[in-house]
Amino acid sequence: MSYEELARAARGNIGPFCKACPVCDGRACAGVMPGPGDKGVGRVAHGNWEAWQNLRVNMDTLHGPFSADTRATVLGCELSVPVMVGPVGDVQRHYGERYDTVTYNRCVLEAAAGEGTLAWTGDGLDASIMTEACDLIASLGGRGLPTVKPWDAATLDAKLDQALEASPAAVAMDIDAAGLPFLRGQEPPAGAKSAAEVAEIVSRCHERNVPFVLKGVMTPRAAARAAEAGVDAIVVSNHGGRVLDGTPATAEVLPDIVSAVGDEVEVLVDGGIRSGLDVFRAIALGARACLVCRPFVVSAFGGGERGVRDYLGQLRSELADAMEMCGTPSLRDISREALWAPCGDR
Repeated sequence: MSYEELARAARGNIGPFCKACPVCDGRACAGVMPGPGDKGVGRVAHGNWEAWQNLRVNMDTLHGPFSADTRATVLGCELSVPVMVGPVGDVQRHYGERYDTVTYNRCVLEAAAGEGTLAWTGDGLDASIMTEACDLIASLGGRGLPTVKPWDAATLDAKLDQALEASPAAVAMDIDAAGLPFLRGQEPPAGAKSAAEVAEIVSRCHERNVPFVLKGVMTPRAAARAAEAGVDAIVVSNHGGRVLDGTPATAEVLPDIVSAVGDEVEVLVDGGIRSGLDVFRAIALGARACLVCRPFVVSAFGGGERGVRDYLGQLRSELADAMEMCGTPSLRDISREALWAPCGDR
């Protein structure tokens, strides 16, 4: 099934907050929280999507025939496509009753593994969310990435223990999640982490030979501090607009962040990426791979594990088509030259 068909099938199964739009561009759910929307006036999620659409690609078909190689190596894992399923912490609260967190995580983890890539799992106030996610990842031989929130020290220690016991592909922290309105003033508490605290987390992960990823980096200065703390990868992310209104789009800040730290850490990106062409654009700006979240929830509600696999297949096919039409046989051949710029900007 195509994504448009999956979205149509999801309507009636999802909601009431998510409208399962045929194009998940953040407009119908603007400002809707709880739900899949964003904070404040609700323009950041749409701005993320729009920024990718404003990047035009240079078509170049004057080349010999080839079959595009969409494989990527991310955090030491070979992926069939540079796309991973992004984390959702409490799927019932934001999307509806069809899935609880365990059944949703099982759906996306198994679908991603079946398609040769990885899914990330989320975290939340309910401790069982992390426990059950780690159990699922362990049952798949570590084929997944648990994401912990920036909890207080005692809670974080316990959750890191659970995550590392699963021997995952990596452990992630969405450090910006302290800004989620439904985490403020709650128990356990979540809050900002210093570079020194992040370095301690990195050390714990590296002791177990597990890479660590810091998600929620939006400036070159923050990226440099993350690199100095020893992280293996960062995710350029504004949390889909859910933690702070008025932020720039991830596509707008990605090039400067790649220039600042691209040789020191792997740079991943999320936010408004909805097609294989968007993935192509992100790779051209220097990202190693992308995370996509909301549309995979819709795909799961519309078609279960098969729906998630279908959407992954659609992204891979669209990426391969863009690569073939732009004369780039492999991901390493995609560079800024693949993006069109007005004469004055060249």
